[in-house]
Amino acid sequence: MKMEVSEEFDYYYHENISFNFSYEDYPALCRKGDIRSFAGVFLPIMYTVCLVVGVAGNALVVAIYAYHKRLKTMTDTFLTHLAVADLLLLFTLPFWAADAARGWDLGEVVCKIVSACYTVNFTCCMLLLACISLDRYFALARAQGNDQRGRLERMFSRRHCWKVCLVVWMTAVFLGLPDLILSEVRWSSGRSICLAVYPPSMAGGGKAALEMVEVMLGFLLPLIIMMICYCRVGWALKDLPVESRGKKWKALRVLLIVVGVFVVTQLPYNVLKAYRAMDSVYILVTHCGTSKVLDQAAQVTESLALTHCCLNPILYAFMGSSFRQHMMKVAKKIGERRRKRRKENPEVEEGVEMSFNSHSASQETNTFSI
Repeated sequence: MKMEVSEEFDYYYHENISFNFSYEDYPALCRKGDIRSFAGVFLPIMYTVCLVVGVAGNALVVAIYAYHKRLKTMTDTFLTHLAVADLLLLFTLPFWAADAARGWDLGEVVCKIVSACYTVNFTCCMLLLACISLDRYFALARAQGNDQRGRLERMFSRRHCWKVCLVVWMTAVFLGLPDLILSEVRWSSGRSICLAVYPPSMAGGGKAALEMVEVMLGFLLPLIIMMICYCRVGWALKDLPVESRGKKWKALRVLLIVVGVFVVTQLPYNVLKAYRAMDSVYILVTHCGTSKVLDQAAQVTESLALTHCCLNPILYAFMGSSFRQHMMKVAKKIGERRRKRRKENPEVEEGVEMSFNSHSASQETNTFSI
């Protein structure tokens, strides 16, 4: 994957540095063939699972909203954009799986596009989760009759929805520009790899600054917004009447699951990313064994972070009453169309029924409806 591949080079490291030089003080070569072998097996398996599960869930979300043709709330719009960003991110995984298994064979232009697409859509997903949190909180505030509407709350309306989405995508595109500009195909250890190559002037502080900005906008900012908004939503739920206690605890459980899954999947990856950003400035890693452990941990934690793309449809779309209503309406329309076709072409339907059920041709066909 993009971040881990850049660290897969065999590189020289210094240990026991002193002013009395000897042959033992010269840099030793840190060979990472075992790390590449692990990545060649582990990453394609993880990416395949994420691709299959994630595409199925997010494609269903896009299909339901596209079939419904009208997005009634801002959350519907954010969920649609989130599903599109998830799909675009998931579609880059086959490229990284092939890169981990056998190297990069698709040229530098594709390397730049895929690298930038990965960063843009990963960041966009995280920012859209923050937008969903804000929209849920503002919807609750409006339902409680809160007339004190600030500028941010006024932006979260159907009138300005496209502006919010535009800002999210433009921010993500801005963070993806370094990968689009700096990604190259390099030859290392007998194969080509796609990675971001920073110029000497940016190799230390510049690289660290870019990665820390990604951590802040792609993790810390969404986490803070989610914690504040959902804590206030949870606090407001305590005022529900006693007869609604069951609904209250169900809503609180959903909020805890949403925040918990976000922390579990994103925290390890971003902590490691921040540590490696600091390492590029202060050279914290000086032993080959430590570098290998970090490389392997980076592969595992980034794969864990990608699983959030598979969970987004379950956590946000399928658990929402609005989406379930859309899905039921679509299912009902499909059932009505099937019944209408049967009425218009009874001979065709009867022939099809007999061809598949020759031993029970007289049995009545049940149509799918809700």
